Amino acid sequence: MSESHAGTAAAPLTTGALARRLGVSPTTLRSWDRRYGIGPAVRADGRHRRWAPEDVAVLESMCRLTSAGVPPAEAARAAKETTGQAMDPPVRRGSRAAGPLPLGDVRQECRGLARAAVRLDAPAVERQLAAAVERYGIAVAWQEVMVPTLHAVGRKWESSGDRYVEVEHLLSWHVSTTLRRCTPSPERQPDASPAGPVVLACVPGEQHTLPIEALNAGLGELGLPTRMFGAAVPAEALTAAVRRLGPAAVVLWAQSRSTADLPLARHVVAIRWGVKGARRQPLVVLGGPGWSGAWPRGMPRPTSLRDAVEILAGAYASER
Repeated sequence: MSESHAGTAAAPLTTGALARRLGVSPTTLRSWDRRYGIGPAVRADGRHRRWAPEDVAVLESMCRLTSAGVPPAEAARAAKETTGQAMDPPVRRGSRAAGPLPLGDVRQECRGLARAAVRLDAPAVERQLAAAVERYGIAVAWQEVMVPTLHAVGRKWESSGDRYVEVEHLLSWHVSTTLRRCTPSPERQPDASPAGPVVLACVPGEQHTLPIEALNAGLGELGLPTRMFGAAVPAEALTAAVRRLGPAAVVLWAQSRSTADLPLARHVVAIRWGVKGARRQPLVVLGGPGWSGAWPRGMPRPTSLRDAVEILAGAYASER
């Protein structure tokens, strides 16, 4: 590296430049400075913040700790200790920074994931999701980490206009990516069994796919073959696929009551295939809050991912 480049690398950064480097907002940096005493040692002209390399090191440590779910006050103290700086008493003043997401009493992983998502820190979001799946498995990671965080981001978006829509989109994308990475590729799924696969599809007009993506990953974790058709599957295409595949079970996902289609569910459950005297039909499983209220007998409506996996695993085993 040339001397001019070295000098540039060591030059103090403005708040805006540092915020872009860390993936946080300038407001967050100012809030951490006011609340926890994590600020630049020297201020240009006595007012403007200029962040030296040692200041940057503290903030990088702060970001790593908060991404792991450590509360900000504790993260600030630890960041200063690990970088050899004394912890200054925080100055508590009014802050215009965005408040914490309304996570409630949930896992520490949710808080870390939410903070990383609000910072739009994609690498940290990806690491947090992968670590949750590795540590707890699909069902627990989905129900106790991913879903609470997604709900918290959704509530924050609803109460703040469109300020957090980019956070929700980023988090949803990485949740979907994580779930797909955990799903075995088709060539790794068994195809010699007489039992057909499990078909997963959203009903016509339904665009919410994350829950059946989680179910797809959970079934893959058990080695069950699946066929994922995703969002808003036309009724004709769904029935054609069922006739062609002869599935052990069909999952129909409806997020809202406006998309739940009981006539379609009855039509699918009535499909038959096989030779006369040994004809078969699929088990139809109704997934999602859209099916709330009365539903036909013989069509299970699981209330959690774990329940859905158990029902479908049992249906596949019976077919075998």
